Amino acid sequence: MFLGEYKHSLDAKGRISIPVKFRSELGSSAIVTKGLEGCLSLYPKNIWENMAQRIASLPISSASARSFSRLMLSGAMEVEIDKLGRALLPGYLREYAGIDGEAVMAGLYNRVEIWDKKSWESVTKDAESRSGDIAEELKEWEI
Repeated sequence: MFLGEYKHSLDAKGRISIPVKFRSELGSSAIVTKGLEGCLSLYPKNIWENMAQRIASLPISSASARSFSRLMLSGAMEVEIDKLGRALLPGYLREYAGIDGEAVMAGLYNRVEIWDKKSWESVTKDAESRSGDIAEELKEWEI
């Protein structure tokens, strides 16, 4: 499982260093795709395969399902993790997430989100300020 928050800078080639604690879960390659709210999502291949199958089974008659499929599936790319633990983030994905320098990698149990540092600070500040309301909205989940 992926836990924790790590700050990294992209190098001149667009590579990001994967935290050591995440590398054993990811292996030598992983899937990166457009995430929700302007981040990137990094998945181990086995988790991605299950998720991609579920997305692909959404009804094509639904405009929302088609849009979600386009976002998640067409944006996906397999990335190799080199011997130094770095992964090259494709340019179109860096552009989507606005990542051009400092980034935050956040472990979210079965995936890693990769955020532009300023965007991450904004989204977490918002979530922290609304934490009581968010918990109330999720009360039926009995977290």
